[in-house]
Amino acid sequence: MSDLITVEVAYALPQRQSLLTVAVNHLSTVQQIIEQSGILQQFPDIDLSQQKVGIWSRPVKLTDKVKAGDRIEIYRALIADPKDLRRRRAEKAKEEGRADKTTGGRPHEVKAGVE
Repeated sequence: MSDLITVEVAYALPQRQSLLTVAVNHLSTVQQIIEQSGILQQFPDIDLSQQKVGIWSRPVKLTDKVKAGDRIEIYRALIADPKDLRRRRAEKAKEEGRADKTTGGRPHEVKAGVE
């Protein structure tokens, strides 16, 4: 049995993406594979001490081992907090009358002649 396995390393920017397939030792760590893949040379802005990594959308540590067929993903920092954006949209909808000020749901419409 061979000690080499095949894994992928992925990183994406809005205007450019890279998916590299590499053959590595089955005992390699996530960090070793990222370094061996050459992706750090393609994207010098990657900072593994700051950016999170994952395997198939699940967060992992740089010291974790991988299995054959895994895809290591390097994640970019969020531009904005999704919860904060959702909160702002809800407040705007309340101000514009598109949402009930108390419940946040759709405002109750009173039909003509019916209450």
